[in-house]
Amino acid sequence: MSTAVQIQLPEGLPLVGVSLLSTVILLIYQTILAGRARKAAQIPFPQPLAEKAQEEASFEAKKFNCAQRAHANTLEWLPSVYLTTLLSAIKYPELAAGLLAGWTFTRVLYTRGYASGIPEKREVGVLVGFLLQLGLLGTSIVVVGSGMKAYLAS
Repeated sequence: MSTAVQIQLPEGLPLVGVSLLSTVILLIYQTILAGRARKAAQIPFPQPLAEKAQEEASFEAKKFNCAQRAHANTLEWLPSVYLTTLLSAIKYPELAAGLLAGWTFTRVLYTRGYASGIPEKREVGVLVGFLLQLGLLGTSIVVVGSGMKAYLAS
């Protein structure tokens, strides 16, 4: 005996897929940027960052450290961004896709500013990106809360 299970996906779900893929493109961009900065600074593998003395002696080494940190910071935030995007997409796929696409765009601004070697130039990307993350968090809380309410009521 077999049982068929039907799952109804939200209509705007492909948009969420596109916005999720945009983060992969962002990571590739950051990897290339950090790799080029590593080469320009002549920081050998497997050294993850330029040493303090190298950074003080070379602006290229500072730019490498900044590019590397921009990439690492994005990787640090991705799990919570992905989780809140997917939870939000259960009820509000277009909103989730838009918030994530906006977040990805702000990470490009953040990366470009930070990788300049002047960390203060990352601020616009940080502030707007954080607001978009709060939007994803708030939306995911609403989705989970309404689901819990329906679950407890049944």
